[in-house]
Amino acid sequence: MTTEERLENLERELAREKRRNRLLPAIMALAVVGLSLAWILTQTTPDAYAQAAARPKVVRANMFILEDETGRPRASLIMHHSGPALDLLDEKGRPRVRLAALKDGSMMGLIDEKRKLRAGLTTIKDGSMLNLADEKGNNRVMLMAHQSGPALDLLDEKGKTRATLTVSKIGPKLSLLDANDKAIWSAPR
Repeated sequence: MTTEERLENLERELAREKRRNRLLPAIMALAVVGLSLAWILTQTTPDAYAQAAARPKVVRANMFILEDETGRPRASLIMHHSGPALDLLDEKGRPRVRLAALKDGSMMGLIDEKRKLRAGLTTIKDGSMLNLADEKGNNRVMLMAHQSGPALDLLDEKGKTRATLTVSKIGPKLSLLDANDKAIWSAPR
């Protein structure tokens, strides 16, 4: 199989995966919101509905804390200087999901029990990026879509880019790099 045939196969596979994963961030966000609403509705008693009806319809604040039945914080909605953020917390009060609307974009992060960001989706004015990290919190996969074109970077455990696939106006490029950022293989050459 020639290099061109391999590159065409890789491009077809990347396009297929891109189509499959196009809706993944929206589905994840809807699932988080749906699960949160379902949990809130199952925890609300008829008395709580009656009390809520008697309360004012508008509440204004800079921070809301949602607590479980024992008084432990399980979610927070906070207005930061950079914009609002929603954190969903585990039973120990550690952030596990973060949604934020920033001045220049938005972000969604999935955080592990050691407080390491393991997956992040960020949008800004001229593009978006999906980061996947290892158990140490080091980025290992970065998928970007920006004005100059899409790019996929694969990083080693030290955070060095070892493989990159880009598509620009002049065409696609696949590069393999050593630990010193020196290209060991590149196509087209």
